[in-house]
Order: sequence, then structure tokens, then C-alpha cells
Amino acid sequence: MQAAIHFISGLPRAGSTLLSAILRQNPRFRAGMTGLYPDARVICCVRDVPWIFDSIERLIRKNKLQPSGILNFEPGGTVYSRVDGLGGPNGMVGYAWNALREAFCGEQSDRLLALTYETLTSDPAKAIAAVYDFIGEKPFTHDFENVEFDAVEFDRRLGTPGLHAVGRRVRHEERRSVLPPDLVRKYESDAFWRDPARNPNNVRVV
Repeated sequence: MQAAIHFISGLPRAGSTLLSAILRQNPRFRAGMTGLYPDARVICCVRDVPWIFDSIERLIRKNKLQPSGILNFEPGGTVYSRVDGLGGPNGMVGYAWNALREAFCGEQSDRLLALTYETLTSDPAKAIAAVYDFIGEKPFTHDFENVEFDAVEFDRRLGTPGLHAVGRRVRHEERRSVLPPDLVRKYESDAFWRDPARNPNNVRVV
């Protein structure tokens, strides 16, 4: 039987590694953190943008004596300069965000599924059921209490230990952001997938 190939894409720190780790439990699937075919579909992992920056900033602070590849191995700076760099047109977050906006309005938007980090972590069964339905696969019983993914060596070379680490148990964690309030306000309306007026092709959002 010919294998179907689909893609996991979307915003950084938005659950693509977690989704890969869950899907790998199914022996029919192979899922990695990195890789179109005519029948391919794309699962776009998305997350409220301030929380993406918050997640990255927490990693940087945890490894503050080790320059990170996601910041071009440049030491120092402030949370403002880091967020400005990451959120710029060519930054890790800004570029992905712009590409996703373009895809939502593109000719192949019917092949996209936007999977929110909030749904994946708070109701993983619902999230995974939507993924299976989207790619036309028969259901599989996943164990959300025992999830594994190993990219330690990749993260070490990038100078950002923990970048692709996932907790064994899938859960939603309530916490206070480490970002200053003005940075949160600056990006809090950037979740365009939640606004029907900014989703003209009605890409499915879970």
C-alpha cells in the first residue's frame, strides 16, 4: 500500500514536537520534527503569539550562559531586543507567522488544518481525533500519559537545551507570563486564525 505523506508545520513553540511525539505512538506513522505531494495535507500548529515568545524567553533564561542558535548565538540583549528580533520579518516567529498568513489565503488553503496549542494540551483526544479525520486515517488509541520524544543532541548543537523537550504527560499549564505587559499587549491580537474576517477561506481551526 502506498504511504501517504503529510506535513506538520506552523508556528514555533506551538506544539509540533508534541504532536509528532503523540502520533509516533501509532505504528502506522512515522513523525519527526523536520522534513509537496499532490495529496499531502498540512497540519499547522498555532499558539497565541505572546505565549510563543514567553516559551522562548523561558528557554533563553534557563540557559542564559549558553548563546542560542535561535538568536544567532548572540549573547546578551534584553527581552525587548530578543522579541523584536524573533518577531521581525526574518525572525524565527515573524517569518513563520507571515508564511502562515499567506498560506491561509493561498490556493491550497483547503489542505490546511490549524491545530491550536491550547486544544492540543487541554483536550488532546479532541485534537488528535481532528488530525485523524483531517488526514483520513482510522482512529488509534493514544496514551497521553506516556509521551516520548528525543531531540537532545539536536537541541545541544543549537545551543538551546530543552527546545524540543516534551513532558511525559500531555497537560495544559496555567502560568504567569515572564514577558512585560506591554509586550503581551503588542502581540495579543496576532492570533489571526481566531478571526473569521482574517480567515477568508475558512481554514478549519481546532
